[in-house]
Amino acid sequence: MTTERPLRVAVIGAGPAGTYAADILSRASLPASIDIIERLPTPFGLVRYGVAPDHPRIKQIVVALANVLGRGDIRLLANVNIGTDLTLQDLREHYDAVIFATGSFKDADLNIPGIDLDGSYGAAELVNWYDGHPDVPRTFPLNAKEVAVFGVGNVALDVARILSKQPKDLASTDIPANVMEGLEASPVTDVHLFGRRGPAQVKFTPLELRELGQVPDVDVIVYPEDYDFDEGSMAAVEGHHQTKQVVKTLTDWTLREPTGASRRIHLHFLQAPHEVLGKDGKVTGVRVERTALTGDCNVKGTGEFIDYPVQAVYRAVGYYGTPIDGIPFDASKGTIANVGGRVVDGGDVLPGYYTTGWIKRGPVGLIGSTKSDAAETIENLIEDADRLFAQTEAGPQQLSPDNVLSLLKRRGVPVVQWKDWEVLDAHERATGEADGRERLKVVPREEMTDVALRRKE
Repeated sequence: MTTERPLRVAVIGAGPAGTYAADILSRASLPASIDIIERLPTPFGLVRYGVAPDHPRIKQIVVALANVLGRGDIRLLANVNIGTDLTLQDLREHYDAVIFATGSFKDADLNIPGIDLDGSYGAAELVNWYDGHPDVPRTFPLNAKEVAVFGVGNVALDVARILSKQPKDLASTDIPANVMEGLEASPVTDVHLFGRRGPAQVKFTPLELRELGQVPDVDVIVYPEDYDFDEGSMAAVEGHHQTKQVVKTLTDWTLREPTGASRRIHLHFLQAPHEVLGKDGKVTGVRVERTALTGDCNVKGTGEFIDYPVQAVYRAVGYYGTPIDGIPFDASKGTIANVGGRVVDGGDVLPGYYTTGWIKRGPVGLIGSTKSDAAETIENLIEDADRLFAQTEAGPQQLSPDNVLSLLKRRGVPVVQWKDWEVLDAHERATGEADGRERLKVVPREEMTDVALRRKE
């Protein structure tokens, strides 16, 4: 090593991917000074703004992330936007390396006729609303009696469950008041989920699926005619314990009689979205094509079409990353172009830039995948350390951690650090406790920063 100073590293994004990367680097043999820079006034990313409010068990991931961020050896700089508050050139001047862990927040496209009609939405739009994301409108047009959801993953389940659940059964969660008001006014009675393949190919996790069947005053209806298994399906059931559990749950549900609940969730398999139907620019239904398994878990169209009357459509077919100006982006995958976490431009490594998490590999995998992603990226960064020290565009004085804060202060950016987040966290918990909840989220961005920075008593 040619220098005695710590390597200065910026991690962009304070969700699980960025926090795990910072944690792994902080524990490595290479001395490092690490800042996690987050555009929102709060840490935790999709754990705070992507998990349904009635799933506090999953939100316990926050405890592990908070243990890392609260140790004091990693600095949080939240409410800082890359591209405006700090440019890429600023990052190059103040850090030896930058790790992008910005995740995937946009809905993936579904290119079928009518998908742009009024009443057609991406699932992420609804999730952001019911999770109180500060950058989305406070109201959502819940005026449909019948709803279609395209997709058979956990996000699709979340959307169906939140739309169908009686609002009183969400009262003990951290759901914002404006969301409760919107759900209480919703006239929904039926939610239809559509998957183009069979029951053995769905992406539900067993626990999430079982929870769906325990929602009060909601019947889950599975249709025997949508049930089929080919050789590939049977192999999947026999070879994967989770698949076997999911198929057993779905099979049991085909034998259940509806209870007469006021709301229903219909699970349709082997039906591929073909068109969103409309009149006067508004959604009036969906047309699906019945499919048939081909022996290898794939499907082909049969030419048989079925129309369902609905007034709203949500596509839950995956997430897509957001490009960052100046950083190579693979539009086909929705990821930053990279090899092993090293950002590449064409075939050439872009020195000093790295990536991890969904923006590195795409929106697949759970926490275990995020940790292994981060480990690979940090291993390659450490391998590059000598070169990173040598190519930095500024001297050691410029790389002082104080300089970044001074720059942001001069630019009038109200930076939220960990101690400030703890103030906001305590406020949300106290407000929630007074209402019989674990916490009550503050939603508006300005109010969050006011509370965190003690500008509002």
